[in-house]
Amino acid sequence: MNILPPDEPQANQDNAVETPLQIPIIAGYRPDGEAIVEQVTVTQVQEPDNTQQNASASQQYRLLASPAFVRGLASGDRIRFPSDNKQCYELVKRSGNLSIKVMRKDNIDVVLQNLTPEIELLDGVLDLESPRLLVYSIHVSIGFQAIEQVLDRISGQFMGTLWVYGNVYDPKDGVSPLDWWQEFLAPV
Repeated sequence: MNILPPDEPQANQDNAVETPLQIPIIAGYRPDGEAIVEQVTVTQVQEPDNTQQNASASQQYRLLASPAFVRGLASGDRIRFPSDNKQCYELVKRSGNLSIKVMRKDNIDVVLQNLTPEIELLDGVLDLESPRLLVYSIHVSIGFQAIEQVLDRISGQFMGTLWVYGNVYDPKDGVSPLDWWQEFLAPV
């Protein structure tokens, strides 16, 4: 999967050019109630029934990268936006990708240099890089054990590095597994 910056078009499976857009998704709320918003890079998806909707109606979008702060979503997921709920979006369909966030208090470059090639060997993709945060997407079919072995081994080499899944646990409590991956791992 090749993630392009928001201003560059990308061809989809039908060779139609998709123009990346950024939409505001609520990642959470501050103690004073103010929304924390993350701009998420997406492409618009044609509704399955091909109905025309007016400009104020919600549309479907596919995420081009796993978000840094919005929990519960990963690259390739399909959402409806806007939506009349607290998050302002509705999850329509999961892609099967896991969102993995790697954080470090110190500069993360050394982790990036060691972890990214290992993730790429597992067909994972680096979606976001900042001085203290890396966000990766990798398909769940690779297996939790294989992914976690790489993450634990590399993060363990660099003091102060930790990683978390961005879309495995229920955002409400942070510990209950969402179990969405069962359909992707079930025998055919």
